[in-house]
Amino acid sequence: MSHELLTFSISVFTGFFAIMNPIANAPIFLGLTDTFNDSEKKKVAKVSTLLAFIIVTSFIIMGNFIFTAFGITIPAFKIAGGILVFFVGFEMLQSKRSSIHHQRKSDPDDNPDETAEQDTGIAISPLAIPILAGPGTIVTAMNYTTKADYIHSGIVIGIFALMIIFTYLAFVGSEKIVQKIGKNIIAVISKLMGLILTVIGVDMVISGIKLSFGI
Repeated sequence: MSHELLTFSISVFTGFFAIMNPIANAPIFLGLTDTFNDSEKKKVAKVSTLLAFIIVTSFIIMGNFIFTAFGITIPAFKIAGGILVFFVGFEMLQSKRSSIHHQRKSDPDDNPDETAEQDTGIAISPLAIPILAGPGTIVTAMNYTTKADYIHSGIVIGIFALMIIFTYLAFVGSEKIVQKIGKNIIAVISKLMGLILTVIGVDMVISGIKLSFGI
């Protein structure tokens, strides 16, 4: 692998790891599935990560079509996307957590069929959308593939697939991760990822401005 591709791969991996943060998402998964048995947790982890992969990969593959269909320019996308990624990172630095991370737990008196449907729905929302395949992840993926060739696009998809595997393993082993690492260390990691995201966001905005004015 050439130096340019290696640098690109490291950049993509860092961006995805910061925005998805499997370690910080482990306690979220644990909180949403604390009443589930092991097989149910694995099922939820599998469905949520697979769905997230399909969604983000679809945006990567159809990125140019989406840009053309909606008349979106690359500079505008980079600036808007950079602002979005910046605010995601900024909220992480402030230890803010969206209400999507909290979902009502099943009441023992609820209808069993409704409870089962709700439990299955957790894999779709909020886990797959928007925790894993939210706007920040989609923007990050498309930012790396705008006007990219097949090799670079393939690298982005491959690294995202790797992150999906890491996320699945983190979800399945969420209980052990929280016990061994501790919530305080996870909070520190989350803040570091937030700092990385703010830097990536600013870099995207600068890149968009340079493209807009031909700097």
